[in-house]
Amino acid sequence: MEPKRVVVTGMGIVSSLGLTVEDFWTNLRAGKNGISAITQFDASGYATRFAGEIRDLDVERFLDRKDARRMDRFTQLAMIAAQGAVNHSGIRWDQVDREQYGVVVGSGIGGMQVFEKECRVLYEKGPDRISPFFIPMLIPDIAAGRISIAYGLKGVNYATVSACATSAHALAIAWNHIRFGDALGIIAGGGEAPITPIGVAAFNALRALSTRNDDPEHASRPFDLHRDGFVMAEGSGMLLLEELEHARRRGAKIHAEIVGAGMTADAFHITAPDNDGDGASRSMRIALRHAGVQPEQVEYINAHGTSTPLNDKTETLAIKKVFGDHAYHLAVSSTKSMLGHLLGASGAVEAIATVLCIQQATAHPTINYQTPDPDCDLNYVVHGAQPLDITYALSNSFGFGGHNVSLLFKKYCE
Repeated sequence: MEPKRVVVTGMGIVSSLGLTVEDFWTNLRAGKNGISAITQFDASGYATRFAGEIRDLDVERFLDRKDARRMDRFTQLAMIAAQGAVNHSGIRWDQVDREQYGVVVGSGIGGMQVFEKECRVLYEKGPDRISPFFIPMLIPDIAAGRISIAYGLKGVNYATVSACATSAHALAIAWNHIRFGDALGIIAGGGEAPITPIGVAAFNALRALSTRNDDPEHASRPFDLHRDGFVMAEGSGMLLLEELEHARRRGAKIHAEIVGAGMTADAFHITAPDNDGDGASRSMRIALRHAGVQPEQVEYINAHGTSTPLNDKTETLAIKKVFGDHAYHLAVSSTKSMLGHLLGASGAVEAIATVLCIQQATAHPTINYQTPDPDCDLNYVVHGAQPLDITYALSNSFGFGGHNVSLLFKKYCE
């Protein structure tokens, strides 16, 4: 069977840079900063006291109050982003076969907030006071289940969990399901709400977070010589993927096409990337091979770009291994420089950023790059947004455990 073509017909986002795709792009293009002091709990005694929080989000504007109270924040964010993707797509559920539509949505951590809350209940009040909704609020797959229930989608339905590659895996797997005929459409992405006392303390213990408390706005500085760790963030990104001919028949607006997805493992270390960038370079090569695209045809890469010493150096090396001299002609930018790191939701959010860069013929900037690093010597779009006609763009996501995903997007032309 000839693989089918898969296109993006809807996008939804909830982030510190905006609650709509339009606001997100406006702020992304302008190089706005979404990092500020933590307000969700008293972080005064923590080594890191800032994050990419979503401010002024009225959850009940989007979700039924009773339902929302029975969801962890990561599920709330995923539901709101899914709602945005559905609305953006213009789909009419009564006009499609919902048995042919599915949901693949993951979370790297799941219900961290409800986990902390119910642990306190256990220790302070005893086991008989644990909420009967604890488990359905905690488990990482519940966002996928909730979304399918909300829209009556009865096709493929499950969650991916692969740390910071989680939602990129969701998109890659959804792409495969559609192109081989398992579904006509899939809502795919991820949600994450890790800004909790134990979440921040745990990543501090791992020494993964920036501790630039005197200057949080400049703490996320991918590829800069003085980067000292990533900045934790919360949010969700969702994309509606559909089979091309089906999307055309229903009159959908097509935003981009997914033409390749590479998935590899480093098989190297539980947290550190492979020293020579082997896993990352192979994932990019596989994505290109799927599409029959030569490295010289790619104009833009949305980097994983975490602002950690090892990741940025290794990703730069991997890009050079794949693209050779052409690496220096690419535009490479890090969305995390503005948003921070949304962990399992990052891949989907950055996929949306990549699609928008293609649509708007613009490479968005990497902010806070001040001091060049000899090991990171590519064009990271550090002087503001760069006009760029983009036909092919890669989006990279790499996770603890050695998970690597590279998604290849193409400008859609009739």
